[in-house]
Amino acid sequence: MTPAAYIDRNTAGLLRRLRKLIGISTVNPPGENYDLITAGLTRELAELGLKAQRFPIPTALLKRSLPAVQHAFPRFNVLGKLAVRGAKQSLHFNAHYDVVPVSGKWKHGSAFSGAVENGWMYGRGTADMKGSIASLLMALEAMQATGTTPQLNVEVSFTADEETDSALGTGWLVRHAPIKPDYAVVMEGGEGPTVCCGHNGVVWLEVTVHGKPAHGSMPERGINALEKMAALVLGLEGHKRELARRKFKTPEGKIMVPTINVGGVFGCGEGAKINTVPATATFTIDRRVLAIEDHAAAERELRAALAAAAKKIPECRISMLKISENFACFTPPEHPFFAAMAETVARVRRAPAKFNVSTGFNDMHFFASELKIPTLGYGPGGVDYHGVDERAKVKELIASAKIYAELMTNFGRRAG
Repeated sequence: MTPAAYIDRNTAGLLRRLRKLIGISTVNPPGENYDLITAGLTRELAELGLKAQRFPIPTALLKRSLPAVQHAFPRFNVLGKLAVRGAKQSLHFNAHYDVVPVSGKWKHGSAFSGAVENGWMYGRGTADMKGSIASLLMALEAMQATGTTPQLNVEVSFTADEETDSALGTGWLVRHAPIKPDYAVVMEGGEGPTVCCGHNGVVWLEVTVHGKPAHGSMPERGINALEKMAALVLGLEGHKRELARRKFKTPEGKIMVPTINVGGVFGCGEGAKINTVPATATFTIDRRVLAIEDHAAAERELRAALAAAAKKIPECRISMLKISENFACFTPPEHPFFAAMAETVARVRRAPAKFNVSTGFNDMHFFASELKIPTLGYGPGGVDYHGVDERAKVKELIASAKIYAELMTNFGRRAG
């Protein structure tokens, strides 16, 4: 029996595994149940024949890196390694197990139900990205059950905190864990017929507008921070128009431009009251950085645009704080590794594959830019990422498991 045939016969097992993963709420922030899920994943990798190890993040580093409210929530990264006799190169698979917080009313009651309806599994993390974890584990199970040996050594990592900044997750892993990959698959970014060869980066800023409080009946005695903030946001329109003229054409022919999203989080400071002139107003900026842009320059431009806009507004005083950043990456898909994945996707899906660049960031850049190895993104994906009724298609979970198994089975013959 081939791994693909095994996967077809054991779809129910794949769904049970994913439902179990979905049922463990790993919401970040704050980072719930990381201990529970990583203990289970470490056991599973060991049962599948990998040498598995769990790495706790040192408490001192955790306290330096996270807000105080998260210090009680430990971080762990999982690494599994399968050595193949005679293999000189290693293929690394990576996925994060944390998920974003839940809001809204879900179709099946709980956001962690793992309910299946009309060929879709519902739940937080199905699409982003516990579905990928379940598909990879099924691929490894299929290879073990059918006695199929990979052509390369295999490394598997399940990491923390991608939904924040990955510093204690994949960032920690590539700098401190005993990995030696020659190729990497980050199991998101590409899906269906598309294979991801890069992604946008991001700079997150928090902007505070400083006003002057006064009684609401005498607003002329204060400086209304909310009004200044509104004017400041409008003042960024010129910078947005400048960015819209900056274009990048991806391998699939899509035109991408840098974007700015204002006010994902906004609010007022202490002392806020309906009959008080607001003394402070804050808002966030999400600046998506193209793979062809210089990251530091993009941040400098944004800060300069904010400062210039504030200068044109009377009595508008601002301060800026960088919350986080994730770097963009792009690799022209010319290496044989990319061709092997495209051929594998096309063979399993019986349709031509193409290469895309993801608008959202993921952990590809740690492997592509820091380790400087051929890195691609591919997984089952889904719909309503980060939204209500997030879900993954059962057919795509199965297809991804087959693609992972075929890549491990066939690619090493080229790589050697």
